[in-house]
Amino acid sequence: MSDSKLLRGTFILTAGTFFIKFLGMIYTFPFFALVGTQGSALYNYGYVPYTLFISIATAGVPLAVAKFVSKYNAIEEYETSRRLFHASQLLLICTGFLAFLVLYCIAPIIAPLMLPKDTHGNSVEDVVGVIRIVSTALIFVPSQSLYRGFFQGHQSMGPTTVSQLFEQVVRIVFTLVGSYLILKVFGGTITQAIGLSTFAATLGAIGGLLILFWYWKKRKTHLDELLPKSKGNIHPTNKEMFKELFSYSIPYVFVGLAIPLYQLIDQFTYNRTMESIGLKEIAESTYVMFSFTSHKLVMIPVSLATAFGLTLVPAITEAFVNKNEKKLHSQITQTYQVVFFLTLPAVVGISVLAEPMYSAFYEKSQLGGIILGFYAPVALLYSLFTVNVAILQGLDRQRYAIKGLIYGVIIKIALNVPLIYLLQTKGAILATALGYMFSIGYNFYYIKKYANFSFNRVLRRILFMIILSAIMAGAVFIVEQFLGIWFTYNDGRLVSMILVLIGAAVGAVVYLGVAYKLNLFEIILGTRLTNRLFKRVKRG
Repeated sequence: MSDSKLLRGTFILTAGTFFIKFLGMIYTFPFFALVGTQGSALYNYGYVPYTLFISIATAGVPLAVAKFVSKYNAIEEYETSRRLFHASQLLLICTGFLAFLVLYCIAPIIAPLMLPKDTHGNSVEDVVGVIRIVSTALIFVPSQSLYRGFFQGHQSMGPTTVSQLFEQVVRIVFTLVGSYLILKVFGGTITQAIGLSTFAATLGAIGGLLILFWYWKKRKTHLDELLPKSKGNIHPTNKEMFKELFSYSIPYVFVGLAIPLYQLIDQFTYNRTMESIGLKEIAESTYVMFSFTSHKLVMIPVSLATAFGLTLVPAITEAFVNKNEKKLHSQITQTYQVVFFLTLPAVVGISVLAEPMYSAFYEKSQLGGIILGFYAPVALLYSLFTVNVAILQGLDRQRYAIKGLIYGVIIKIALNVPLIYLLQTKGAILATALGYMFSIGYNFYYIKKYANFSFNRVLRRILFMIILSAIMAGAVFIVEQFLGIWFTYNDGRLVSMILVLIGAAVGAVVYLGVAYKLNLFEIILGTRLTNRLFKRVKRG
């Protein structure tokens, strides 16, 4: 396959992944307006355990299968790739059904742990029902991951992107339309609306699977033409194939588990702790503010930064395997620079515009804005953790990424309740930040050790970006204070949106303008990529 086609496929997958994640975040704005705080909390109670089980049931299969298929196709052992595909189908059907049964059965056990003892909002029965409804999606999702990995292993990114997009659209449309009809047309309850919304995950999974079946039927003839060309020099048993597959997949599982694990710890401890310090009345509403609404907003820059940063990781792997230390250091440096260049100004911007942003997208709430502003810097930690894990995988030192995650989760468990006692909602956010910071520092140490990498150059560039972001923050703050003479976020959603748009525009012009004048684009992206980027912008 030509480099241009490979790059095109990587771009399609990266752009598609970001767009799909972006859709998955912005739909929460109208959804929150429909179901409110109680409905959003109930939705989150069901969705976080589901996300955790999805990570376990799929076991990092798409990327692991893609790596396996790509490896054996490269040595023209196409028969081995196809054998893995067929053998894995039964395995993943079984793991999906088993995950469904386990989550369905333990729902009555874990649901009471998520709620205050004396709750006046969502009931235990409501939470059990929602968890059981969303668990049905687990039956279909693992099979999806197998097909996506198989196509990606053949350097075909279209099926993955199209099926994910279709799945997301089905889920969002069914969630929003179904909730609207139940609440506004048929006069139903919040619980019924959330039950239908979580079932949308199952319908989306079925829709995505049907798209993949269509692609398989369409391309099977072409794929079958490769089988007679197979050399047949390698004949691994099913056990050997699965052992190799799982050796690839386990690190991806732990990366996927990171955020759900932290959120699950909050679900099991936050409401009860807030109740014990006399804040039961605001426990569920503040839980939604940081775990659902604020989290969705801060994950937007995370998705963009990691999508760009992770495209550089294959080059890190290649440089490490070929023992090209100069190129390896260059690629690691560029990866960190891209992540900071994209995430840092977004984090600073969200912090400065937190109150009008929360009001514009959700509801008028000073507390919601304060929580969003405090939570925003965690986005940078999410991005760094994801990229660090990918770099360690490229260096074939993934066990340190797993250890780092485990230590971080232990810190979160140990500090969550004490910090909530001291700082309430900010305490839960701080415990998450400290857990991630330890994992990131731990990963930095082993990247430095095994890549023989010095962070001095990266730190100098990051310091420059911090100064640039501070200048941007100052400009946005001045503009917001000037506009505040006439109106504030308290004047309603439309005014808040105008404040956010003006502030974001000013911030973008200042940050990108100064970065362009100081030649920061070429320093971070390289001359060739920068020239291509600006040519495309000028054409547009």
